[in-house]
Amino acid sequence: MIKRFILLSFLCGLGFMALGQTEDQLVRETISDFIKGTVYNYPDTITSAFYPGTRMFLYNGTDSVFMMTSEEYAALYNRRPPGTKNNRINSIVSLDIVGDVAYAKLQVDIPYFGNRYHDLLLLKKILGEWKIVAKCTSAAPIPKTPQQMVAKPIKQTVIDGLKKPWSMAFLSENEVIIAEKEGGLVKIDLTSKERIMINGLPKDIAGKVKIDTSKHAWGVFPPFAHGQMHQYNAGLFQVLLDPDFDNNHFLYLSYAAEDKEQRSTTKVIRAKLANNTLEEMKTIFVAEPYSHGLFHYGGGMIFGQDGKLYITVGERNLFEHLNPVPPLSQDVTDKRGKIYRINPDGSIPEDNPDFGSKAVKGLFATGIRASQGLAIDPATHKIWFSEHGTNQGDELNILQPGANYGWPHVTTGTYRSQDYNPAIIPGTQFTDPVHFWSQTVAPTGLTFYTGRAFPQWQGNLIVPGLSKGSLWRMIIENDSVVAAEELFIDDRVRLRKAIMSPGGQLYLLTDDEDGKLIRLINGN
Repeated sequence: MIKRFILLSFLCGLGFMALGQTEDQLVRETISDFIKGTVYNYPDTITSAFYPGTRMFLYNGTDSVFMMTSEEYAALYNRRPPGTKNNRINSIVSLDIVGDVAYAKLQVDIPYFGNRYHDLLLLKKILGEWKIVAKCTSAAPIPKTPQQMVAKPIKQTVIDGLKKPWSMAFLSENEVIIAEKEGGLVKIDLTSKERIMINGLPKDIAGKVKIDTSKHAWGVFPPFAHGQMHQYNAGLFQVLLDPDFDNNHFLYLSYAAEDKEQRSTTKVIRAKLANNTLEEMKTIFVAEPYSHGLFHYGGGMIFGQDGKLYITVGERNLFEHLNPVPPLSQDVTDKRGKIYRINPDGSIPEDNPDFGSKAVKGLFATGIRASQGLAIDPATHKIWFSEHGTNQGDELNILQPGANYGWPHVTTGTYRSQDYNPAIIPGTQFTDPVHFWSQTVAPTGLTFYTGRAFPQWQGNLIVPGLSKGSLWRMIIENDSVVAAEELFIDDRVRLRKAIMSPGGQLYLLTDDEDGKLIRLINGN
């Protein structure tokens, strides 16, 4: 009987071993959690792989060692949205297990920079679970002097010959789609430099228009243009990928649409990208009415954390006295001078703010003059947007449902129409800007910095400008701009867009006839 019990126990033990994991598999599972967390920005997954409070030696210099805890290390991966893939490839080179202690060597490759280093991990089985208890790396040492700690941004031209590029979208780290204001939609391989034009664009895109300003009413064009032949441009604005682009292949395109009478307005279409052609095109937004004048379209777009599409539409007036009563941006029955929130298919979300039964559909915020740039703060998920003033008055704002941003009643600048004094609708409440400039900047497509090349810039707002070619780094704390640095003051160029790549590289688009795609690298 005893022999039979011992045999049964032995057989059960064999069964559990067959069903369970080996020690090698359990160790690799812990290492896999560490790798997954660092590749896809999951701080909690990184923390779970370590024994609490584990010390790690990240950077080895000739005469010093930099240390931090596993919790501090995991927090480094909290600066980008969870699930965002970093440009790194991890592989286990070797693994040795001796009893309840294991030693692993990981190889880490950064293909974009051609970098390779190794992580050495010491693991121990504690209370039945394998945990990393020490980490050391062969990565380059951190800067040792204050001078080395200062970021040294350098412009590196990646692509040139673009026709006034307005925006871009990344298909991958090395493949982009660029919308040209005076050209088309072009797909570019950043490695081979191959360019492929996207076919099937809308037929109603407004292009270059030559206008004899002497034949038009004074006030429609700026004084320096009056009585001369001038070329005004509309064209394509923003190209934006659907959040589920990898599965549905939808992209969104905003542009200046023209009717048969050469009037124009801001329009947004959705289409499926297939074999470098736009198919299944659908109009999802039109900022009617169409009107004359090729300026202040807006055209900025972004998907919020809620999956909704946000669209900016400009007031379309160059001079304030051309406004009716009430002003266009204050009239909720008119689509101009507003920000909209719609579903990806063009339908209207049920939880949009209520502006009354006569308000245009999809309305989210009012009092907008000319807004182009939208960006999501990765820490708070709030949407920031840039705003063009007239004479000065350029602003940064945080988008809030139902907010009225004041134009033209409230501005931090002055009017072009000097005697303009619009009456305010009783009971109207205005939302103040987060920041404004005392000089003209003409801020455009902004972005939050989330890369690794400039660690001092983490979470900063990068704001390019058309006026004098300015580029700004805004330090944000608690939804406020606490400091600002103007970059490249001796190397100015008109800038239309700043954007982060999936791998954390900062790119700029120049607003030139010979437009350029520029990558910023750190010279330190």
